[in-house]
Amino acid sequence: MTIHTRIPPQLDPRKYSVNFGEFIGIGPNGNLWVDGCDVKALADRFGTPLFVISENQLRFTYRRFRDAFRSQYPDVEILFANKSNNGLAIRHIMNQEGAGGDCFGVNEMYLALLAGTNPKTLVLNGSNKQADELEMAILNGLCINIDAMDELEIIDAICRRFGKEVDIGIRLKLDLDPLAKREGVAMHGPGTLKQQSDSTKWGMSREQTVDIVGRAKKLPHVHLKEIHFHLSRMSNDPRDFAVMAREMITWSSYLRDKAGWIPPCIDIGGGWTFGKWYGTGPGAQIDDASAPGPEDYANLCCVAIKDEAQKLGLPLPKLRLEPGRALSGPAGISVGRVGAVKQGDNKKWVNLDLSTNHLPWAGVMSWYYHSVPVVNANAPQSEVVDLVGSLCNSDEVGAHRKMPPLSRGDLVAFLDTGGYTESCAARYNAQLLPASVLVCGDEAEVTTEREQLKDIAGRFRVPPRLLAGSFAPVE
Repeated sequence: MTIHTRIPPQLDPRKYSVNFGEFIGIGPNGNLWVDGCDVKALADRFGTPLFVISENQLRFTYRRFRDAFRSQYPDVEILFANKSNNGLAIRHIMNQEGAGGDCFGVNEMYLALLAGTNPKTLVLNGSNKQADELEMAILNGLCINIDAMDELEIIDAICRRFGKEVDIGIRLKLDLDPLAKREGVAMHGPGTLKQQSDSTKWGMSREQTVDIVGRAKKLPHVHLKEIHFHLSRMSNDPRDFAVMAREMITWSSYLRDKAGWIPPCIDIGGGWTFGKWYGTGPGAQIDDASAPGPEDYANLCCVAIKDEAQKLGLPLPKLRLEPGRALSGPAGISVGRVGAVKQGDNKKWVNLDLSTNHLPWAGVMSWYYHSVPVVNANAPQSEVVDLVGSLCNSDEVGAHRKMPPLSRGDLVAFLDTGGYTESCAARYNAQLLPASVLVCGDEAEVTTEREQLKDIAGRFRVPPRLLAGSFAPVE
């Protein structure tokens, strides 16, 4: 049998009159375009609200991360954080590009395996893994990052039952003392970067890690492969990530001295940001053109790892990283259609069929997604409005936005929404989840079907006694 390997396509960024990305911008007719497709035509064809992903933008951004780190370090593997966008089509694109994957929970792992991802490039994370997901990981050959003291015993029992071997890593609770006074985005509650990291449920202490290593070394079917940490999107300063990367090597030295094991691989997680000239990101701390790029992170993190390894007499480990939103975010836009426009004494509200169900970070974390009209996208921004959804809360998807005059039937798009939108979308007020469309060149294909009422109502059950109480004849 001949196996045909698809060669990832060459990518030539498009030149628009205004570029919002390499493959997203204002096209020849003045409308917003994704690659070779007019977004108005997409909305008219597929309906709204609508998620649109540029395949070529996703590939382009992945390659930029890959090349930045591989130019600075001898052995690098990129694991796409599936949680940022767990669509099957997205996973297939990442497979073709050679990306591994960070899987969180049994369902993300199942989807990655369903897409044919090489299990040896997948890592299972989670603080409360259940026996069924550990069993799936072991039977399929994933690396499991331990994050609980009794997890090793469960893994051992499954391996013995099936006669299987397993690769494991350990998720760390790094000290991060140099970040004790560093302020950042409140992703995990209040406090400095160190305080936020300390307060989360993730990771094992130094003593716990030494204990796990000691027990694992006595199990012949368990193979210690890596240590792992995830700083998260609390900072867009690459120096903070370099502190974290350096401490991964410090802990490697500690494990060498206390447990007789040198981790052959370190996984420095994700949380990488990206910036845009028009601004994006959390709250008032918007990532603009001055925000760091993959090259900045790669340079500082790789230098820190090499320097600390040399100081401590350690071999350079394999390097893994797990960018999620930094890869998927720039590839997506979300499109809504204008409904009621309401003028108050001091404010104007523009209602959309796109809500914080569909852009949940806009509501939960006041995330800024830049908004543009789809038709005549470069029209003068002559008024300030609140772009709101139709839910029964304030439902602000874009507060205090400069926009041209909008009226019922117009289209508005939010940029850089390819990450943590579809994968976090909700059904509050029984709203149906949008369709997702993948664009490549001038082709557009549905990759997630638009939800129907039966998809919501079909999950509900009414006990017979309640049916009788409602519908039985009154005697």
